[in-house]
Amino acid sequence: MPVIDILGGIVVHAVKGRRKEYQPVKSVLCSSADPLELASAFKECGFQDLYLADLDAIIGNKANYTLYRRIADKTGLDLMADAGVVNIEQAEKVLESHASKVIIGTETLRSTNFITTAVETFSSERVMVSIDLMENKLLSQLPSEEFAEPLALLSEFQRVGVKNFILLDLARVGSGEGINSEILKVALANSKAKFYVGGGVRDMDDLLEMKKIGVYGVLAATALHSGKISIEDLKYSGLMH
Repeated sequence: MPVIDILGGIVVHAVKGRRKEYQPVKSVLCSSADPLELASAFKECGFQDLYLADLDAIIGNKANYTLYRRIADKTGLDLMADAGVVNIEQAEKVLESHASKVIIGTETLRSTNFITTAVETFSSERVMVSIDLMENKLLSQLPSEEFAEPLALLSEFQRVGVKNFILLDLARVGSGEGINSEILKVALANSKAKFYVGGGVRDMDDLLEMKKIGVYGVLAATALHSGKISIEDLKYSGLMH
């Protein structure tokens, strides 16, 4: 699944979570860093889904709900949006902006009760939880040490009905260092949930390996923008969706 990271209203090249250093994206797929133009380019390539990280919202600024709506309406892509939501009102605004799913990231999560309420309010089909990591350590605003271990948190969220997860290793994002398969394999072995994985994907071999071990989807940005993963190869392999 293609990814766009938005900061300052434009698509940026995310590298290892160092947001102050992010620069406008340069892509073989589109000459512009405009979010709508790049999303449209992904649609023209044949993608059906798009992961959008609104970094402005995640770091505490205003969410760009109007942009989500414009992207969803113009492209028809199924939009999965992470806008750093911390309450039901914000999650509702994301979904009202025509996102198909709202992503609740642990990086901004303040209470596990929010996950329970979100699933009860919007259904397990419209709520995804992103387990945000930095070098295997959980990124979270949770006050308790009870869920300091990512897999403990994973178990708790499954218990309250979450069925779709993202395992996102920010330390590997944009690095081309390969996916953090260690924690991923443990998660897959202990869960029946659908897992997407992000951070470090290098090439087609990584995508094929992820499919082999049971990953539902892979979030890719740098490898697509650089051309290391080509649209032609994706279509030939049957992996594009």
